Amino acid sequence: MRWRYNVMDVTMGCCVGTRPPPPCLILLLLKLLATVSQGLPGTGPLGFHFTQSVYNATVYENSAARTYVNSQSRMGITLIDLSWDIKYRIVSGDEEGFFKAEEVIIADFCFLRIRTKGGNSAILNREIQDNYLLIVKGSVRGEDLEAWTKVNIQVLDMNDLRPLFSPTTYSVTIAESTPLRTSVAQVTATDADIGSNGEFYYYFKNKVDLFSVHPTSGVISLSGRLNYDEKNRYDLEILAVDRGMKLYGNNGVSSTAKLYVHIERINEHAPTLHVVTHVPFLLDREPTYAVVTVNDLDEGANGEIESVSIVAGDPFDQFLLAKEGKWINEYRIKERKQVDWEGFPYGYNLTLQAKDKGSPQKFSAIKIVHIANPKRDTVPIRFEKETYDVSISEFSPPGVMVAIVKLSPEPLDVEYKLSPGEDAQYFKINPRSGLIVTAQPLNTVKKEVYKLVVTNKEGDLKAQVTIGIEDANDHTPEFQQLLYDAFVNESVPVGTSVLMVSASDKDKGENGYITYSIASLNLLPFAINQFTGVISTTEELDFESSPETYRFIVRASDWGSPYRHESEVNVTIRIGNVNDNSPLFEKVACQGVISYDFPVGGHITAVSAIDIDELELVKYKIISGNELGFFYLNPDSGVLQLKKSLMNSGIKNGNFALRITATDGENFADPMSVNISVLHGKVSSKSFSCRETRVAQKLAEKLLIKAKANGKLNLEDGFLDFYSINRQGPHFDKSFPSDVAVKENLPVGANILKIKAYDADSGFNGKVLFTISDGNTDSCFNIDMETGQLKVLMPMDREHTDLYLLNITIYDLGNPQKSSWRLLTINVEDANDNSPIFLQDSYSVNILESSSIGTEIIQVEARDKDLGSNGEVTYSVLTDTQQFAINSSTGIVYVTDQLDRETKANYSLKIEARDKAESGQQLFSVVTLKVFLDDVNDCSPAFIPSSYSVKVLEDLPVGTVIAWLETHDPDLGLGGQVRYSLVNDYNGRFEIDKASGAIRLSKELDYEKQQLYNLTVRAKDKGRPVSLSSVSFVEVEVVDVNENLHSPYFPDFAVVGSVKENSRLGTSVLKVTAQDEDTGRDGEVQYSIRDGSGLGRFNIDDESGVISTADILDRETAGSYWLTVYATDRGVVPLYSSIEVYIEIEDVNDNAPLTSDPIYYPVIMENSPKDVSVIQIQAEDPDSSSNEKLTYRITSGNPQNFFTINTKTGLITTTSRKLDREQQAEHFLEMLTCEAFGEERTFNLAVCTLAEGVVEVFLNTSRSLQHTSALFLCPITFIPISRFHCPVSGT
Repeated sequence: MRWRYNVMDVTMGCCVGTRPPPPCLILLLLKLLATVSQGLPGTGPLGFHFTQSVYNATVYENSAARTYVNSQSRMGITLIDLSWDIKYRIVSGDEEGFFKAEEVIIADFCFLRIRTKGGNSAILNREIQDNYLLIVKGSVRGEDLEAWTKVNIQVLDMNDLRPLFSPTTYSVTIAESTPLRTSVAQVTATDADIGSNGEFYYYFKNKVDLFSVHPTSGVISLSGRLNYDEKNRYDLEILAVDRGMKLYGNNGVSSTAKLYVHIERINEHAPTLHVVTHVPFLLDREPTYAVVTVNDLDEGANGEIESVSIVAGDPFDQFLLAKEGKWINEYRIKERKQVDWEGFPYGYNLTLQAKDKGSPQKFSAIKIVHIANPKRDTVPIRFEKETYDVSISEFSPPGVMVAIVKLSPEPLDVEYKLSPGEDAQYFKINPRSGLIVTAQPLNTVKKEVYKLVVTNKEGDLKAQVTIGIEDANDHTPEFQQLLYDAFVNESVPVGTSVLMVSASDKDKGENGYITYSIASLNLLPFAINQFTGVISTTEELDFESSPETYRFIVRASDWGSPYRHESEVNVTIRIGNVNDNSPLFEKVACQGVISYDFPVGGHITAVSAIDIDELELVKYKIISGNELGFFYLNPDSGVLQLKKSLMNSGIKNGNFALRITATDGENFADPMSVNISVLHGKVSSKSFSCRETRVAQKLAEKLLIKAKANGKLNLEDGFLDFYSINRQGPHFDKSFPSDVAVKENLPVGANILKIKAYDADSGFNGKVLFTISDGNTDSCFNIDMETGQLKVLMPMDREHTDLYLLNITIYDLGNPQKSSWRLLTINVEDANDNSPIFLQDSYSVNILESSSIGTEIIQVEARDKDLGSNGEVTYSVLTDTQQFAINSSTGIVYVTDQLDRETKANYSLKIEARDKAESGQQLFSVVTLKVFLDDVNDCSPAFIPSSYSVKVLEDLPVGTVIAWLETHDPDLGLGGQVRYSLVNDYNGRFEIDKASGAIRLSKELDYEKQQLYNLTVRAKDKGRPVSLSSVSFVEVEVVDVNENLHSPYFPDFAVVGSVKENSRLGTSVLKVTAQDEDTGRDGEVQYSIRDGSGLGRFNIDDESGVISTADILDRETAGSYWLTVYATDRGVVPLYSSIEVYIEIEDVNDNAPLTSDPIYYPVIMENSPKDVSVIQIQAEDPDSSSNEKLTYRITSGNPQNFFTINTKTGLITTTSRKLDREQQAEHFLEMLTCEAFGEERTFNLAVCTLAEGVVEVFLNTSRSLQHTSALFLCPITFIPISRFHCPVSGT
């Protein structure tokens, strides 16, 4: 227990007060892990495994025996124990027995090497099986250790198969006219190899000029002109040659297909007919009815026309096709004999058909040509519409426009008529213009639709006009009674219906929808429902304070527009009186005095009550206070008298309180009091006094109000309706002119004048309508019935009529209707309304494109019917052109600039003829002049594009078309036919087809010899008398083909090297060398390090393969490294191989020896004999070569030689001298451990003798020389001797 505590003390002493550096923590963790791992069972088997669970490897098919597979990974097992004897075996996946597993140990790794077996008749064939998944087992001989892995071997392709055609024979038939570059056939071959090994080229076995084959698609195209007469069949042999033939330096493996091309002169196109009909004049001596043009797109005899015939439609053989005209295939239909037009009034439908001279002969589609009868108007005359549907307002007065009917085309002597009928009387028609207007008011006739029939002069053409009458608000609502009378008691509640009025309206829709209202200037206790006409009370009625009779007007209004029609009816409502008021006393609270001796029958006082109803007389009655019967109240007059003498009653001084009421028979008045005091002695005659209620005054005021209300009602009865009477007629405004001038070219719909009129009446009585009642002889004018706007209805022609006298009539809508009229003179002024007219509909002319400037080509002419300056004509060219101009006076067109047919072959010029009108807009007409330029050979062929650039693989077969030249020569005929030639062909390496411009290889290319060719090509036309040519350039870039057949290879799959630790950067370790059997760049090898534990620690020279250090190496950190070195060639498709490099780090004595513990605490008994072991000092040197060369010695603390040490083993023992604890309880020894080369370590050892006779020995160390900081991971605090003491006995 003491030793363990002391160790803790040392540890704490090492770390207390300071933050332990990371190396100290790492050292402690490593020690802890080492201690734990030593106690774990089964660690060994866990370290026996392959570096990967699956490896990928490759091998070429057809590989020879003992060929090793190639893997980019290090296949095998790392030797945790160098004594392991590992064996590999393929346990599955190699049923055919192609492969064998071998083991090769290099340093601490056992490589798994798989090779093909020898002596096996079967060989690897990728086409049969391209992948093998091997399961390999690794085991240690003599130990129970096993591991498994998978090796996926991919069989790589070799170019061992040739391409094969399927099928091997082809046959096609093409037309002689097949265009150049047309694909005529395609051959197909396949190669079972993959990648570049499966690539092959097509080419002709023998040289062929007229055809080309695409080297990769097998498409055969036409590259020359075919001539059936020269040759009508071509037998071609096509080869499919493996691209590897160039790489292997022989003719390669190939297969052959045959293609038979048959040439036919095929009549592909049938003739086509184009017909332009023509209506000749009756006076023509040889009339032409149509021009027929025939076209056939075929060439040679197939494109020639044999005949054009009339195959149907001419039963009497009256027509013929005459071949004449400018063009060779132009025919004209003419008369063979007199044509019978009377038997065929609508003309003839001729059926034409053409046939060519081809084989087989082809016929055009039939073409039907209508030959019109020149003696008959081809357009039948008919009304523009069979039925005209119009609608007009019911308000329309006479003269309102209804519709315009027209014949189309309209004859010059046209005359329109209305057929007699019931409805015709209400309308009239202008016989020249077809304008229908109203002749009578329409609202007098209750009819919704009118139907008219309009005919021409002859009566054989008819059109129906249906006129719908739009409902207008022309009816006034009519009450069912002339007046209404009703009686109602004053006691009815508010809202009681008194009576209902009702009216009807013959109009439709909103025009006939009626609402009611009370027309009164006074407030009435009645209201009317505007929709039902029910009159009801709106407040309580009172007979006494209101009129006894109410007389008022109820108005019925429709909802029509533009104004409402209204009618009125008198309504009388009489109020019945009801006894609804109690009598009211005029005086109340009467009191007075009578004497004791007042006489019986004497008049004491009188009471008076008024009943407002006045239906019955008022009766009076004493209701209390007269129980003794002293008083009498007259019930009619209200006089109060003394009935019995007071003197005999025994009453000396007394008071009587009488309560008196009044009644009208139904209602009682509130009781009043009469207080009578009886006194002895004389009493004044005016001894009674009462409080006035002013009932009579209030009654008089109410009667006055009633009288005034009756007066107001009587006053309202005297009012007259000024709004329902049409008192005044319409009047024209003072601004109405007597005449107005208009231009004859004023457009239809244009406004001329707005007629203003007014009517002082209101509503319909003041609504003014406008019409033209007369003078509109040509129907050129129309006036808007509502607004009075005078407009142009039909075009005017001053030359026909220059003055119109219009009767403008205005009407109101009152009843009776009133009207007024005025005459308006319209003067039609002349306008420049005739345009110049060209003598021809169009002009055309042909000229040479080389025509010089100033050449006159044609004259055009136009005429104008107008007179003066309006009829003078000037010419101009509207088209924006620099090439042509026209003489403004003569109309001669001439050339003004250079012409070029190739830039523009024809011109369509717009020629304008304009008059010289001095006022207003000048009129003009335009005609088209087409100028056709005839060709002259003035253009050189132009290459498209101007230069060419192509890339060509160096291994393309001879005869391959590498480029097609294309030119454009816009000249026609021979001037547009181009021939090609090569200015330089590089000693016959290239050739060009003269007709098609196809450039072919005539010799093989070699990238290594020449990478670029610049061909100069010339294109020349066949123009006469001078041919033109142009030059272009074709840049041919040769593309390098992958000829890299061989991968670089190392003589060994792995090499071993060594280097001392601490070597300088760049120290050479070893050199690897790979060979490549290719030549040139394909055989140049570059080296690189791509994987391994030494990645970044070493560099490799990419040219020489020398591996050198890239970092300071430390054997104690890593004793060895693996590198994966790649050798890569510089081919187009680079190939590579790899080698594993093992580098061992050689030891250098660069570490001091280290003791197992920094301080030792041995214990020994005093008086121990000689050679008793005290402690074994253990030291180690990290350098591998220094452990056996360590020596030990005591340098201090042992002056009396109590202890001795074995210099080789480090064992401290006692000597013959006796230890005595009482004399010296502890000894502090300093030890020195050193190597053979002088490296030393000092130890301090203290010995303490205990009471029991035990001595404790303390050992301390001190570090010397140069390795202190490098080797002590945790600094040691030396414990001074004074800290150690001998414990007291017994503790």
